[in-house]
Amino acid sequence: MGGSAHSGTADSGRAADELVALLTGAAGGDRGAFARLYDLTSSRIYGLAFRIVRDRHYAEEIVQEAYLQYWQKAPEYHPARGSVISWMMTIAHRRAVDRVRSEELQQRKVADYGAANVSPPQAVPLEIVVADDEAATLRSCMNELTDLQRDSIEMSYFNGLSYPEVAAETSTPLPTIKSRIRDGLRRLKNCLRSEIDG
Repeated sequence: MGGSAHSGTADSGRAADELVALLTGAAGGDRGAFARLYDLTSSRIYGLAFRIVRDRHYAEEIVQEAYLQYWQKAPEYHPARGSVISWMMTIAHRRAVDRVRSEELQQRKVADYGAANVSPPQAVPLEIVVADDEAATLRSCMNELTDLQRDSIEMSYFNGLSYPEVAAETSTPLPTIKSRIRDGLRRLKNCLRSEIDG
């Protein structure tokens, strides 16, 4: 029983080492290594993108954009920052969230255009102004967090992933994810409080 657990750990360690070797090869311009890296990781990257954008076509586009970024940024990867898959997931997650935000903005512009050209102008309800103001404050405070805190909170609160799912997606131990989110939320709360009081 203990032997199989040990062998599972060894296997995952070997897999992680292989990803480091492949990314290092890609950083040196080895397209074969990069193709192998794609084969080993693309299903996880696609799964993450699809869970966020909920659209197959957009998810496929995000995968393409993410792998282009991996190829360009491969020389910048450093093992001290975390595992290769965690680094890849963080980049893909950011691209997917950016895509969702840009789509929402586009839809809002279309809706605003339609409203402006179809119905007579109306006074904007106070709740909407307040909500927009709060959203801007929240965005500003989110930018105060570290990248790791922001990504973990977005995965958990905006994309509905449980803490264990966030840990699995980023290949990070669960206690680390819990403390990262807890510290991030504390910073967020303090920032929002000071913005509101200010």
